[in-house]
Amino acid sequence: MEKEKRRVSTKFVGVLAIISIIGFANIISESMANFSISLYFDSIWLFVIGIGFIVVSKPKNLYEGAKKQISDASFSGLTTSIIGALAITAAVLTLPQINVSHTSLDTIKAMISFISIIFIIFQTWVMEH
Repeated sequence: MEKEKRRVSTKFVGVLAIISIIGFANIISESMANFSISLYFDSIWLFVIGIGFIVVSKPKNLYEGAKKQISDASFSGLTTSIIGALAITAAVLTLPQINVSHTSLDTIKAMISFISIIFIIFQTWVMEH
């Protein structure tokens, strides 16, 4: 019996591409149009990462699996979706119009950044392509 190769999540790669495009668009808009989206940058990347975590967690499969039995895979998906929800909440609270400034929000942003780095390392170098 052949061992099935794991593959890098195309959804996760798409999220990374979107974040790269946002960063590139910020650089281009600052240098060519003298317009900066840096005030919104934290909110934008947190929102994209949050949506990415929720999409990668496969909420429909998670819901269907949770109705039957909770397993290690469903617990992992649930954790990923909770991190995504935290990222979206942090994105809303980081908007310049709301501008909540609190140490717990900074901690959540740092935690999401750290987890994102771990995901990038895992998806890029650990999983088989």
